[in-house]
Amino acid sequence: MTITYDDFAKLQIQVAKIVSTEKIPGKTKIIKGVIDLGGETRSLIIGGAQFFTPEELVGKTVIAITNLEPKTVGGVESNAMLLAADANEKPFWLTVDESVPLGTKIK
Repeated sequence: MTITYDDFAKLQIQVAKIVSTEKIPGKTKIIKGVIDLGGETRSLIIGGAQFFTPEELVGKTVIAITNLEPKTVGGVESNAMLLAADANEKPFWLTVDESVPLGTKIK
């Protein structure tokens, strides 16, 4: 499947920092997280929880798609999506140097 450049340009991709995480009762593969976009915070679902503890993610600089339609998963509304490389179903979060300001748009 291919998409047009115009379709890609619709995505709002930004630098964010994970500021908090918590387990979701009854879920083993997802956790609830909050990201800071430089003056705005968003709640979201983070997948791959079977590979790490929630505390390991706090403080990580990540890349997020921030204009997706909200989706409720596990009873939690997700308002962004983190980008990750997927190696054998284990996520490796995409990142940039920590000197890049939070909220910076990725083009």
